[in-house]
Amino acid sequence: MTSSTKSNANKPPQKLGSERLHGAIARDLGIAIVSGAHQPGAVLANEIEFSERLNVSRSAYREAVRILSAKGLVESRPRTGTRVLPMARWNLLDSDVLGWLFESEPSPAIIDGLFELRMIVEPAAAALAATRRSTEDLQLMRHSLEVMERMTLKTDEGQSADRDFHQAVLEATRNPPLISLASTIGAGVRWTTHYKQRKLRLPPDPMPEHWAVFTAIEASDADAARHAMEVLVDRALEQIAGL
Repeated sequence: MTSSTKSNANKPPQKLGSERLHGAIARDLGIAIVSGAHQPGAVLANEIEFSERLNVSRSAYREAVRILSAKGLVESRPRTGTRVLPMARWNLLDSDVLGWLFESEPSPAIIDGLFELRMIVEPAAAALAATRRSTEDLQLMRHSLEVMERMTLKTDEGQSADRDFHQAVLEATRNPPLISLASTIGAGVRWTTHYKQRKLRLPPDPMPEHWAVFTAIEASDADAARHAMEVLVDRALEQIAGL
């Protein structure tokens, strides 16, 4: 656990509107929980103690706890208070929870699990996209890759374009359940990319693998699209595994 994580768990959020305030409280508490500052089974401060210590409203704290409860991080019960739940109960498909995990140092199990999920979902999605994509899908994919190539993954714009590409592939499947995974896959792409950029001084160029996926989808070659996406995800994992 880093010193910044410790301080975030105990400092008052900045003055914000009510919705942003309880969101900021939830974020700080969420980061403290997933980083281990609050261990499973620990009881969080009650709303009176918390609100007085950090000078925030009790309603803002209650709403923040409701957010964390919906994500599976805590459980509130009468007389026993708000208790931190084990990782097995966390909604690890939630984009906020993934982001909080990567605010500190995610465990190898989390990183490996994300890539296993991507390897299960994305190659199959690329194969479907190759047979179902429209001209508009291809235009969106191409534009995303052009922005990604121009801006590079060192910039927020390049990283956003990377997520847009992977989301466009999922949307091209025309499969609603698969498309519903877009936010999770996008968050996985975002945070693993951010982690890699943070750890590697000179990350390898990811564009050849991305263009190979696009070329196969454009050619309506499902087998080639599946293989190209497998290579893309596997190369990304290899780069992180060596960190």
